[in-house]
Amino acid sequence: MARDEKLDLLHGIPLFSGLDKRQLLRLGQLTDEVDVADGRTLMRQGERGDELFIVIEGNLRVERDGQVIAHRGAGDFLGEIALVDEGPRSATVIADGPARLLVVGHRAFHTLMDEFPEIQVIVLRELARRVRHLESDQPH
Repeated sequence: MARDEKLDLLHGIPLFSGLDKRQLLRLGQLTDEVDVADGRTLMRQGERGDELFIVIEGNLRVERDGQVIAHRGAGDFLGEIALVDEGPRSATVIADGPARLLVVGHRAFHTLMDEFPEIQVIVLRELARRVRHLESDQPH
């Protein structure tokens, strides 16, 4: 992928839309683009997690204890919980059709959080939203 194309792609992802060109260039250095086939398992519940996945195109199915609990599509990100707390994956994620993803590894994720506080805030808000959704019957 050409550098300008990758920058346009990164800018189009809600998580990164507030970054300026310099920040997007740095982010481009920290991410890898991958194509995944239908049915590929990206992460397994209970296993150690080393990557954050950002969906460029396609759909991913999120399962917990064998039950589908969510679907994620373009612009969504997954895998941040295991990177934040360095614990096991909280769900299994499977490509539901071919998909194109950006992958941010463990070291790059922490570099990203250190260098871009605005992304850190977005990730924390999304974590809180997901917890609130999962525990909707609990007071917050």
